[in-house]
Amino acid sequence: MIPRHLTPTLLRASGQYPVVSVTGPRQSGKTTLLRHAFEDHRYASLEAPDARAFALSDPRGFLAQFHGPVILDEAQHAPDLFSYIQVLVDERPEPGGFVLSGSHNFLLMRQIAQSLAGRVHISHLLPFSPAELQGLPLRAAEDVGDGGSAALSGEWTEIAVVGGYPPIHDRGLEPAEWLSLYFQTYLQRDVRSLTQVGDLDAFRRFVLLCAGRAGQLLNLSALGADCGVSHETARRWLSVLEASFVAFRLQPHRENFRKRLTKSPKLYFVDTGFLCYLLNIRSAGELAVHAMRGAVFENLVVSELRKSCFYGGHEPRLGFWRDHRGNEVDLVVETARGAVPVEVKSGATVVADFFKGLRYWEKLGGDEGRGILVHGGDDSYRRSGVDVRSWRRWP
Repeated sequence: MIPRHLTPTLLRASGQYPVVSVTGPRQSGKTTLLRHAFEDHRYASLEAPDARAFALSDPRGFLAQFHGPVILDEAQHAPDLFSYIQVLVDERPEPGGFVLSGSHNFLLMRQIAQSLAGRVHISHLLPFSPAELQGLPLRAAEDVGDGGSAALSGEWTEIAVVGGYPPIHDRGLEPAEWLSLYFQTYLQRDVRSLTQVGDLDAFRRFVLLCAGRAGQLLNLSALGADCGVSHETARRWLSVLEASFVAFRLQPHRENFRKRLTKSPKLYFVDTGFLCYLLNIRSAGELAVHAMRGAVFENLVVSELRKSCFYGGHEPRLGFWRDHRGNEVDLVVETARGAVPVEVKSGATVVADFFKGLRYWEKLGGDEGRGILVHGGDDSYRRSGVDVRSWRRWP
């Protein structure tokens, strides 16, 4: 088993909270991680029809069969269990008694909010990061400005196209073939269970259109119009993508410098391999010359930092900055030392124009020497007060 960066956070949480919850997309390795990290726990999957029927018809009896700590996989399938778990942990609040996992973030979080608020530690497990696959240590977002991370090997284009879903790496599968099957399963199972989507072909087109907008400002009205659905339908369908860990929104940073700022978020995908599949990019060579090369690289940089936040046990405090004139900083990381502006460029050769957004930020805020430029080349150094960082040393 490839060690996961989330493991230390889960073990720490299990010693402090009576309930530990892990959500993430299907096939991200949740079951493998939990059974490895909590070897002494009993295990039950509510994906199994008989276990689910037992939990739904007799939740008290279902829980009574476990003497000691237990892992309940895909727990959102039996929502009544959460109220009974609340009673049990209130009576016996020993830490680590219940470990819950689920692939539907919205359904699981709704039950947690209703029954287990204040009693549960919530974590997210996403597909493998390049650092996990290469055995490198976790690097926290709080340390993003010190430039001391270990270097990744390989080419970013190859890493982006393959993505991080564990079955691809564990079994050496062809990424495009597996991702095609994954997409079909996602449409047939998760989409139907999360919302009433009457036209799966229209939803499929919606997902493909979202992929074409990765790294861009999100305009739901235009997105819906291009797909032939209403603004409200587009908003609901995007919520499905977020709840099932396919896509996420990056919100604008709050600092306005007395400028009129955009209020629209930017759209990204959780896994760049899936994004490349949707864009019909099948190889590193194709990505290297594709029109979406820059957007995929930016997606990789943002999504990997987001994983580091989750695995370190922190909610990501990430945003971007853009004013009404189009001046922009691709990523802003909020740390205890203040906001760190990050510019992202896929080019391997660093040119003066790459620093435009950072210079504008410094001019407005008077905050020099904090900016980071992440680029697609191999070298890392300081240049005119900016930390020029190879993608190999990000985050």
